[in-house]
Amino acid sequence: MFVAFALVGFFIPVPYVAISPGPTYDTLGKDAAGQSVIQVNGHEIFQTSGELRMTTVSLRDGGITLFNALGLWASGRYALAPREEYFKPGETNEQVRQENIQQLQDSQTAAQVAALRRKFPVKVLAKTIVSGSPADKVLAPGDRLLVVNGQTVKEATDVRAALNGTKPGQTVQITFKSDGQAERTVPLTLAQRPDGPEGFMGLTAVDRADVPFDVKISLQDVGGPSAGLMFALAIVDKMEPGDLAGGKHIAGTGEISEKGVVGAIGGISFKVVGAREAGATDFLVPAHNCAEAKTAAPDGLNLIKVSTLDEAIAQLENLKAGRPTASC
Repeated sequence: MFVAFALVGFFIPVPYVAISPGPTYDTLGKDAAGQSVIQVNGHEIFQTSGELRMTTVSLRDGGITLFNALGLWASGRYALAPREEYFKPGETNEQVRQENIQQLQDSQTAAQVAALRRKFPVKVLAKTIVSGSPADKVLAPGDRLLVVNGQTVKEATDVRAALNGTKPGQTVQITFKSDGQAERTVPLTLAQRPDGPEGFMGLTAVDRADVPFDVKISLQDVGGPSAGLMFALAIVDKMEPGDLAGGKHIAGTGEISEKGVVGAIGGISFKVVGAREAGATDFLVPAHNCAEAKTAAPDGLNLIKVSTLDEAIAQLENLKAGRPTASC
């Protein structure tokens, strides 16, 4: 029995993953290939100092035996969680990797819009077109939406608002512009909306920065949505005068919306540890993660509570000026 138990403990994998603090990346610095993480082409950039570090969580999957799991847990650096919490049934590691990459790309786009709309206008584009809907075969993803049902479209929420009070079967006019073509106005006969009584065009709209220059975010081997806040802050720091980091070593995390709202993320207890080990003295925490962050924050790490991009910028200005910051 002892031999059988030892064999099982040493060689049979258990359905758990091990989670630990991951690497951090300075969004004001360079990536592994030596390229600036934030690249701006066609617009003035300002001198920055210090660091704005995004934080990650490492997840070890596969090959974890019972004795491995006990050793990792006993080290105090790892936490164990059922694999099903991170992988859907039948989902492969490659599928999860692709999902994480897509989430990262979406967070980069949202960060750009949130940062740039502080000083520049936005445009509204069609993101997806529902197959078989009134908009299908008329509009395409990437078309710019200008007027819907007589209402000028200034941001994505205006598209849905323009259809308030309409009914299925009603015809509305929509003005849009495809890339490289003149703007067009066409009639659309609305269908039944699946989640409401008003008419349905069959498209989703997104905000994008309407700027004559390019902003690119370059970072490899990272996934997930939680770097959005730090990407947005780095763009602001490079494109607006003021030197947000102010020579300090600042880390943080938080998903961000295109309107600059900072959302909660997972793994905050590991991220604060990784940030302190990387030399950070201050950490930007989404407001909804504050309670968990307080229980895990290492000595010497100042936790700063934020709910929006503008709040984060204001807190960094307070930090640089020596004023009190919002604490968790």
